Amino acid sequence: MFPGPLGVSLSGDALARGAWSLEARHIRDHGLGRHRAVDDTPAGGGPGMVLRCDVLAAAIDAAAPPGDPRPRLLMSPRGRPLTQALVRELAAGPGAVVVCGRFEGVDERLIEGRGLQEVSIGDYVLSGGEIAAMVLLDACVRLLPGVMGHDASGTEESFEGGLLEYPHYTRPRLWEDRSIPDVLLGGNHAAIARWRRAEAERLTRERRPDLLGEGGKG
Repeated sequence: MFPGPLGVSLSGDALARGAWSLEARHIRDHGLGRHRAVDDTPAGGGPGMVLRCDVLAAAIDAAAPPGDPRPRLLMSPRGRPLTQALVRELAAGPGAVVVCGRFEGVDERLIEGRGLQEVSIGDYVLSGGEIAAMVLLDACVRLLPGVMGHDASGTEESFEGGLLEYPHYTRPRLWEDRSIPDVLLGGNHAAIARWRRAEAERLTRERRPDLLGEGGKG
C-alpha cells in the first residue's frame, strides 16, 4: 500500500530526491507459526480479532530499537485529533514510527508498553490505519524544506493562522457573469491583505466557529 499516492506529485518527487524517506514494514513478518498469525480473538468475547501485543512489539522493536528518538504513533479514531499544529510539530522533528492498526483493534498492553501516541484524522472508522497514515505523512512531508515550490504556500492556507483560508481567483477575469473582486485587481497590496483577512474571518465564522473560540466570537 505504500508509498501509494505519496510516491507521486510533490511528495513523490521529494521522495525520489531523498528529501524524505519511507520504510514500510509488514507486521506479518513477525507473525507466529506456520501461518504467521498476527491476531487473536478478543479477551472477554466479542466480534472481530485483535492485533497481538507480542507480534506488534516485535515489529516495532525491529523498526525502532531502544533509544530511537522518533515518536511512536498509532492511527486510531480514539486518538488526539490531527491538527496543523501537530503536523508542524512532527514535520520539525526526527521523523515518526507510524503503526497502522487493523481488525477490531490493538491490544491495549502494546499501546502502553511501547508508549504509542494515538492520532485520529477524524470521527469515523476506516478499514485500517494505512490511509490515515498516508494523510498524516502527506501533511508532514509538504512542510519539509524544498518540497513545495514556494515557501509562502505553507503559511498562507487554512489553519495556519487559526483561520480558514481566504478565497482564491485567477484568469479569466469574468466567467459565467462572475467577476474577480475588484480589490484583487487594483494592485493595492495593503487593501488586498485586509480583504483576505476579512474573508478568512468571515468563512471561519460561517463554517468553523469552533476555531475562533467563545462560541465563534473572535
